[in-house]
Formats: sequence, C-alpha cells, structure tokens
Amino acid sequence: MRLSVPAALAALVLGLPVLFVLVVLVEPAAAARAAVFLELSPSTVPAGDDVGLRASCDDNLKAATVRSGLFGTVTVAPRFGFLTATAKVPSNTRPGDYRIDLRCPDGAAASATLHVVAKVQPARGPATGAGGTAPGRSAPLLIGSGLPVIAAAIGLGVVALRRRRLG
Repeated sequence: MRLSVPAALAALVLGLPVLFVLVVLVEPAAAARAAVFLELSPSTVPAGDDVGLRASCDDNLKAATVRSGLFGTVTVAPRFGFLTATAKVPSNTRPGDYRIDLRCPDGAAASATLHVVAKVQPARGPATGAGGTAPGRSAPLLIGSGLPVIAAAIGLGVVALRRRRLG
C-alpha cells in the first residue's frame, strides 16, 4: 500500500507539534530529577570507617539533611558547588546494605545505598615468597657460599683474558 504525498505531509505537520510539546514538557522534569543526587565515597566501607557524602539539590547554596539508621541526621553544607559532609559508620555496625536519604530544603529527595562490610585485621603479613633473602639461620650460609662463587668467576675471567693475550 502506497502512502500519498499529501497524506505524508499532513502526518508530518500534525506530528511535529505533538512531538515538540512532549519534548518541552518531559525534558525539564527529567533534567530536574537528574540535578538532585546523593553520592557516597566510598560506597563500601568497613564498620568504624568514615564515609564522604556529596549531594546536589536544585539550590546548592542552602544546606540539606541526610538521614540514615547508621549515623542519624547529618547536615550537608555548600562547598565547591556541591553539598558535602563526612559521617562515621559506628564500629558495632553489622555488615549489610543501608539506605541513606537526602532531603533538600525545597522538598526534593534522593537516596543511595551504603554497603558495610566486616572489618578484618590480618593475622600476619602476606605470603610473598620463600624468604630466601630474609635474615635468619640461612643468611650466613648464603653469603658464605656466594663469596667463593664470585671469586671463582673472577679467577676464570683473569685466566680467559691471559690466554687471549698469550695465544
């Protein structure tokens, strides 16, 4: 089935205003939602560590509040064009995911998830090799056997140089 030119022009003329109205109405709402956010740095922390809060509202010249079951209410203040603060995760916090909520002065809101992991202290250093160069009982043996090898290499080098000159 073939579409006639007048029908195509009519569809174009009627469709453009509808498309323009949709773009004008929907685009500012999406941009406004994107302007309100809450970032956690880092987003995964061990219990007892600090977490940085970086937020943005429509008006970043006014302080906003961040609420959480972990650290209560924290005020994020304007700094370098964003709203920032630092909060300490209590050391007795159980590992898990915790919701952090931002409430702007104009009523806009955003949220983020903080991942808390158990704080683990290593019992000893990392296993990075056999430790042959570490001082201990075998160090004198290594040094004592290395010196004769170096002396033999020097002696062979001297003999090789003398043979060339003589031969």
